[in-house]
Amino acid sequence: MPEILDQARTQVLENGVGLDEAGVLAVLNLPDEDVPAALQLAHEVRMRWCGPEVEVEGIVSLKTGGCPEDCHFCSQSGLFNSPVRSVWLDIPSLVEAAKQTAATGATEFCIVAAVRGPDARLMKQMREGVAAIKAEVDIQVAASLGMLSQEQVDELVEMGVHRYNHNLETCRSYFPNVVTTHSWEERWETLKMVRESGMEVCCGGILGLGETVEQRAEFAAQLAELDPHEVPLNFLNPRPGTPLGDRPVVEGKDALRAIAAFRLAMPRTILRYAGGREITLGDLGTRDGLLGGINAVIVGNYLTTLGRPATDDLALLDDLKMPVKALSATL
Repeated sequence: MPEILDQARTQVLENGVGLDEAGVLAVLNLPDEDVPAALQLAHEVRMRWCGPEVEVEGIVSLKTGGCPEDCHFCSQSGLFNSPVRSVWLDIPSLVEAAKQTAATGATEFCIVAAVRGPDARLMKQMREGVAAIKAEVDIQVAASLGMLSQEQVDELVEMGVHRYNHNLETCRSYFPNVVTTHSWEERWETLKMVRESGMEVCCGGILGLGETVEQRAEFAAQLAELDPHEVPLNFLNPRPGTPLGDRPVVEGKDALRAIAAFRLAMPRTILRYAGGREITLGDLGTRDGLLGGINAVIVGNYLTTLGRPATDDLALLDDLKMPVKALSATL
């Protein structure tokens, strides 16, 4: 067995201490024949420090498109010639989406808006939407509304928002190659306020933006420093009309290496399958990831791309004997 996996067995599996940046890089550089052993160890770590349950979440876009930021991977930016157009969702549609999400067995429903940060109109719609969902649906509500002020953080807590998602997207050193209209540090500030508010912190990113393997390791180490409750791992699904629209898709083996490495960096974190897994991993790779450190999934469609049918993911979890986390256990 490679030396880094021997080290991780003691440090991570037995003692619960995540690998540092150098250790993560060593896992990311493992040859193909050692990837199954890394995934097996990552699965053991997940089972020991997180348990067998899988958290299931659905997401819906309250405001789609027309965003003023220039995130180079995103078809919702109003600065690119992508086919996505600006749309607002009304409250009854939001409640219906929450009901459909709950019907899949999901415990978490995330309301997302394509904005730099919420304005008064969006905060009003959030307040009305969260209240309407809580009145009719037994599900936890999360939000992803961009960068926040302290007042907005406080308001979301008051509404009863359980978890806030704000992805760093990539490592600090590579971020300026992906976004120029705001800084990595601005995102970090929002995440610090969210953590201090008592809301759970959800923060991940996208692999395959053009970063080096060293920068992937840097990103894992920076996420571990933040210590979020949840890390959604996305793999770039190149969108027409965006600056990264012609980038190649992440190789399946590289995606699995990353899953194992991120689990070994963050043994206690909810590590969630998010966008791009369908084209990067397919059915077989999706199974491998669930047996390699993943312990949460977004079911159904994403914001501007199609996902697998929720029934397929739930059937896979059943086949793998992985229980879906119950809502009552998390309230």
